Amino acid sequence: MLDRVALALLTPALRGLARRIARAGIGADAVTLAGFAAGMAGAIAIALEHPLAGLGLMLASRTLDGLDGAVARLGTPTDRGAFLDIALDFLFYASIPLAFAIADPAANALAAAALLAAFVGTGSSFLAFAILAERRGIANPRLPSKGFYYLGGLTEATETLSCFVLMCLWPGLFAVWAFGFAGLCVVTIVTRLWAGWRVLGDVPPR
Repeated sequence: MLDRVALALLTPALRGLARRIARAGIGADAVTLAGFAAGMAGAIAIALEHPLAGLGLMLASRTLDGLDGAVARLGTPTDRGAFLDIALDFLFYASIPLAFAIADPAANALAAAALLAAFVGTGSSFLAFAILAERRGIANPRLPSKGFYYLGGLTEATETLSCFVLMCLWPGLFAVWAFGFAGLCVVTIVTRLWAGWRVLGDVPPR
C-alpha cells in the first residue's frame, strides 16, 4: 500500500548512490547478493538475541535491495537479476520471523508460524498473478520499473519492513506484532485473489 510513496521519496537518493556504485564497477547482482547477506546476518543477530544489531543489518539489507534495481536501470536490466532479487527477498522476509522463533521458542514460535503461513499466502498470490500477467502482457502502470507485475495490497514491502522494525525495537511484543500483521496479510491475500480473479477474467490470453 505504501511502496509507491516510499519509492517516490527514496528514488532521488537511491539514484545518486547507484551512480557511484556503477562507476565503481559494481554490478546490480553483486548489490543484490550483498543485501541478502546483510539480511541473513541480521536474522542471525536476532536469533542470537541481539535485535538492535539485527535491526541495523536489516535496514542496511533493505537499502541495498532498493539500490540493486537502480544500479540495474543504469545499464540493461536482466531477467536473471529480477529473478535473483525477488527470490532472495522472499527468503529474507521468511528469515526474520524464524529468527524470533529461534530466539524465544516458547513465546514466539506459534506467532512466527502464523506469520510465515500468511507470508506463504501473500507470496504465492503475488507470484502466481505475476506469472499470468506476464503471459497475458498485462503491465502495472503504478510501478513500471519493476521486473515483475507488482500486485499491491495492504501489506507490501514497506509495511512488512515497518513491522520488522517494531519487532526489533520491542521484541517482547513479537507475538502481538506477528499475529496482528498476519491478520493484515490475510486481508491482502483476499484482495489479491479477488483482483487476480477479476483482472485475469477480463483480459484474454495472447
